[in-house]
Amino acid sequence: MTRSVIRSRADIPAARRVVVKVGSSSISGDNAGQIAPLVDALATAHARGTEIILVSSGAIATGMPYLQLDARPNDLATQQAAAAVGQNVLIFRYQESLRRYRIVAGQVLLTAGDLENPTHRSNAQRAMDRLLGLRILPIVNENDTVATHEIRFGDNDRLAAMVSQLVGADALILLSDVDALYTRPPQEPGAVKITDVPVGDDLAGVTFGDIGAAGVGTGGAATKVSAARLAAASGTAVLVTSTTLVADALAGAPIGTWFEPAAP
Repeated sequence: MTRSVIRSRADIPAARRVVVKVGSSSISGDNAGQIAPLVDALATAHARGTEIILVSSGAIATGMPYLQLDARPNDLATQQAAAAVGQNVLIFRYQESLRRYRIVAGQVLLTAGDLENPTHRSNAQRAMDRLLGLRILPIVNENDTVATHEIRFGDNDRLAAMVSQLVGADALILLSDVDALYTRPPQEPGAVKITDVPVGDDLAGVTFGDIGAAGVGTGGAATKVSAARLAAASGTAVLVTSTTLVADALAGAPIGTWFEPAAP
């Protein structure tokens, strides 16, 4: 598939294939209601012909209440159990919301080993291409039930970047609970919004915080920068913004932090 030329945010609506990544804190717990507006935005892009792949965290966080857990478990076995329960509930919630648009979701669970093994990687690529060709909306997550600490992606920002490479995405939109990247944690005095990151910019002097206040995810601003650089280096344009602004992001609005893609 020939990539669309994405030189700026305004070009996103013309993209042929877009990966959207949403974090646990945005669609679990008290924020589970954000699934509906997220789906509205994805469905609008889908209706104009854009091929959308959603990389969604949230399996463990969604499963926690069903295991009577008040905090994210630390041991691997309990994380796997929470993921097994939560993944089922999470996909059900997405499909129930997508039903309004007569869009069918396809669940794709991956491990780091899958994308490092040439045969598994080829199989995953073929399956994703076929799902998109059938106008199915792939929902990708790490296969937490079988992944071990040694073979995990580490966070779904990195997974989203690798999926972008796998499918040759024109653009990657990384969503969180903050509207953009800042030169230091946005709640601190003197924090300045970073609007554009040119190719090769090492963001010297920038200080990034850890996971969000909800404490249910594994990523943060630093992981988004790392993932954005990975995707941009392979020619995928990247926009980092908040989940509440996803409709604006897909419409090409001048928001968030833009990572310029490397020339093909």
